Amino acid sequence: MSGAGWILYIIFLVALMYFIAIRPQQKERKKMQALLASVAVGDSVLTSSGFYGVIIDMTDDTVIVEFGNNKNCRIPMQKAAIVQIEKPE
Repeated sequence: MSGAGWILYIIFLVALMYFIAIRPQQKERKKMQALLASVAVGDSVLTSSGFYGVIIDMTDDTVIVEFGNNKNCRIPMQKAAIVQIEKPE
């Protein structure tokens, strides 16, 4: 291969790496940011540790989540720990 062939080969590999690795991560990050921006009091959430709960209070970067039916288990946690949201109907 000539020098120009190697350069085109390297450009192709970099473009392939971008479309396989970097671009999907950026899309997932934007999707997660939109999800966390839509969190509101009263939403049912799934945390990254696998617990289901209901948001009872929130600030800019933390939420207080109530777990269980006894109304005594309220835990403050970071918004980033939320992985899924279910809006009340």
